[in-house]
Amino acid sequence: MRIAMIGSGYVGLVSGACLADFGHEVVCIDKDPEKIAALNEGRMPIYEPGLDALVAENVRQKRLAFSTDLKPAVAGAQAVFIAVGTPSRRGDGFADLSYVYAAARAIAEALTGYAVVVTKSTVPVGTGDEVERILREARPDLDIGVASNPEFLREGAAIGDFKRPDRIVIGAEDARAAAVMQEVYRPLYLNQAPILFTGRRTAELTKYAANAFLATKITFINEIADLCEQVGANVQEVARGIGLDNRIGSKFLHAGPGYGGSCFPKDTLALVKTAQDYGTPVRIVETVVAVNDQRKRAMARKVIAACGGSVRGKRVALLGLTFKPNTDDMRDAPSLSIIAGLQDAGARIVAYDPEGMEQARPLLQGVDYAEDAYACAEGADALVIVTEWNAFRALDLARLKAMMAAPVLVDLRNVYAPDEARRHGLRHVGVGALASRD
Repeated sequence: MRIAMIGSGYVGLVSGACLADFGHEVVCIDKDPEKIAALNEGRMPIYEPGLDALVAENVRQKRLAFSTDLKPAVAGAQAVFIAVGTPSRRGDGFADLSYVYAAARAIAEALTGYAVVVTKSTVPVGTGDEVERILREARPDLDIGVASNPEFLREGAAIGDFKRPDRIVIGAEDARAAAVMQEVYRPLYLNQAPILFTGRRTAELTKYAANAFLATKITFINEIADLCEQVGANVQEVARGIGLDNRIGSKFLHAGPGYGGSCFPKDTLALVKTAQDYGTPVRIVETVVAVNDQRKRAMARKVIAACGGSVRGKRVALLGLTFKPNTDDMRDAPSLSIIAGLQDAGARIVAYDPEGMEQARPLLQGVDYAEDAYACAEGADALVIVTEWNAFRALDLARLKAMMAAPVLVDLRNVYAPDEARRHGLRHVGVGALASRD
């Protein structure tokens, strides 16, 4: 099957490479000539485990190609995916759909026969209707299908998520478009991946509802963590206690510094705006957005409190900058707000991240970067674990104690047990439990 993927960012590149690995012929399109040149040379624009090898193999097999020229890729394609960015629009937080609509207009000019145009980008309810209007207005001579196929990829585990999905959601308004989409995902038949066919608007809302629900779970356990600290309970045990209930489940019940990344912040905002526009505000999601924003800054205050109430002139070391491990994505990362709060309080910041430092440099001013975790901790008055990279899970705590100016470990991901830190001479300040004492 011939497939064109418009957009070679995170979603487009991972989806295109995986579809090619299924045996389809895929061309990924992007307007950025430098990105396409890099991809053709085998250099990935993002860090995602296994992606470079997957791309290289499918390029070698001539199933995957990259180009800036949209027309030949779209001409003759049976499915054309739109996987361009939908960032939050300045001013109102609504999703910026200008790239989606520009792609639809370009696709309309390039089509030569029947094809299904698929919105892979995360888009508000009704976007597919507008894409269809644009296509039919531009090409009344062609029969064109329009479908919604939201992505549910976790950064750091995207390839596995695509190949072994919990579900595939396809929104289509006619049988022919649905049949084409079923053929796209036919290689997953042996995996028995459930395919849910819905209307387009239902598929569009399903994506937003899923992300908002997960963001709510994260925010809920974070607020319970704050309560645990006040009443003397342990949030990790609370999370296990409620997570063993099959109706609740254990995932996304890990207390921490708040959610970030490319999806949850912008998708919750877009859902809030959509609901307001339709006169049915989603008060729970509105609260989730507000609480999460406040939490990131509150983590800076937590570090300050752990340092005796002041960090002025002190060296604070941060381990982890990206919003989660196994990615270089800095979008809305909690580290950005934490660092800003600490710098405002007069701290000197040194940081280390296994993959995110190049992405972080343009976003952070006045931060020194270390070559590894131990160089980061050298002479620090406090060491803060912000992102739970595997490289930070088995640090030599005795070595850290010996090299730090003050033995303060602020563990915002609860990587270490307080008793373990205390045995090595560190004062452990976690999330959702009483701090260990010197």
